[in-house]
Amino acid sequence: MTVELFIFYVFAVVTVASAVMVVAARNPVHSVLFLILSFFNTAGLFVLIGAEFLAMMLVVVYVGAVAVLFMFVVMMLDVNFVQLRQGFMQYMSIGAVVGIILMIELIMVVGTWVLGEEGEVLAGPGTVPLASNTELLGNVLYTDYVYLFQTAGLILLVAIIGAISLTLRQRPGIRRQDIGRQVHRRPSETVELRKVRSGSGV
Repeated sequence: MTVELFIFYVFAVVTVASAVMVVAARNPVHSVLFLILSFFNTAGLFVLIGAEFLAMMLVVVYVGAVAVLFMFVVMMLDVNFVQLRQGFMQYMSIGAVVGIILMIELIMVVGTWVLGEEGEVLAGPGTVPLASNTELLGNVLYTDYVYLFQTAGLILLVAIIGAISLTLRQRPGIRRQDIGRQVHRRPSETVELRKVRSGSGV
């Protein structure tokens, strides 16, 4: 068994196990931690097959979006922040285990890069200059699939607006700005003229 194959099995087993724990865990905090672990292991699998751009995007986009996901979970479930802070120390053990696993896997990935042979991707057939995976993907994405890329951006914009609309709550006693009412107000409703006699001021 080669080193790359062994590392693949390690990442695959941890990915599947963490994905199962995301569903099986009863605590939402534990589910988020296992979800982050699953994303990191999936990114490691992408690195093993030479797709470093996809691995970077998975970590930056999805792991970054986990914080937003957790925020919406807290907003939708009305989690008590005081009670959550009181039980913070009980998550230290599972957080330490996840951190140690991630550190070991990062060391294994770096070791694979050092031990493995350096490979380069050609931009096309024939005698053409060398290019990286990120450059090739960018050329294809922003030339052949630019309209689909813009459509995906519009879909994400609609999803963001829908998420904000679902979590927006009308609470009594909170003063909100009404632009239409401010624009159409009359001077008589906002300005009051008073005649003050000389010497009667403060």
